[in-house]
Amino acid sequence: MSEAPVLRYEVSERVATVTLDRPEARNALNRRLTQALWDSIATAGADPAVDAVVLTGTDPAFCAGVDLKELSGQVPPSSPPPPPGRGPERDSNGLYRFLPVIDKPVIGAVNGVAATGGFEVALQCSFLVASERARFADTHARVGIMPGGGITVLMTQAMGLRRAIEASLTGNFISADEAWRLGLVNHVVPHDQLLPFARHLAADIAGNDQGGVRRLIRHYRQMAGAATLDEAHLLEGYMAETWHPGSAPGADRVASVTERGRSQTRIDS
Repeated sequence: MSEAPVLRYEVSERVATVTLDRPEARNALNRRLTQALWDSIATAGADPAVDAVVLTGTDPAFCAGVDLKELSGQVPPSSPPPPPGRGPERDSNGLYRFLPVIDKPVIGAVNGVAATGGFEVALQCSFLVASERARFADTHARVGIMPGGGITVLMTQAMGLRRAIEASLTGNFISADEAWRLGLVNHVVPHDQLLPFARHLAADIAGNDQGGVRRLIRHYRQMAGAATLDEAHLLEGYMAETWHPGSAPGADRVASVTERGRSQTRIDS
């Protein structure tokens, strides 16, 4: 008998939806799910029919982190390790990547608890939308292990050093509303509206010029690693000066962009 799937992947209207699907384990990342997550994001990145990705979990959790039973040897490994370069691994900069780097946005739709490694998966997304049921926590210190998936760096970028230190040292959970106030998530929405809302944002992105979207993603990734504000401005200036020099969008594209902007700013009397 074949094993039950641990992840669901579907594509509709140029948006791939990736769903972690181990609800009985609160979508904890055993080796099989971790590899399936990597492969699905890589597949979306390589698929010309996909312009954006939405990553979520099967209720009740987004992801409870690394599967500690497998990690501690209480249960056998769920799959063999991948060959080097073909799965989750530590990057040359030291970051353990749960998600491969692709030139398309990955929108995290956080439907419930995102703890420890699951929080790191969320933070490795391009940006986050949270259900009102979402909860975030760095519980590495509670467990007695050290993070390596970027949580100390990415939390600090999102909400500041002192708040990140408090979150790591206490292990206390952060509610969805507090996550929004701190800048961890872009939006908080009713639970039943989470996926429609995230897919709507993905559709907005898919409706833009995809060459421009992908260049901006690479730029933001470079800018996040800039050492100074001047270096960040230099990166943007270089991008502007080297982006399709001498070209301009066609008349049809200009008309479409103009109408879209007017529809989003129109005030009904």
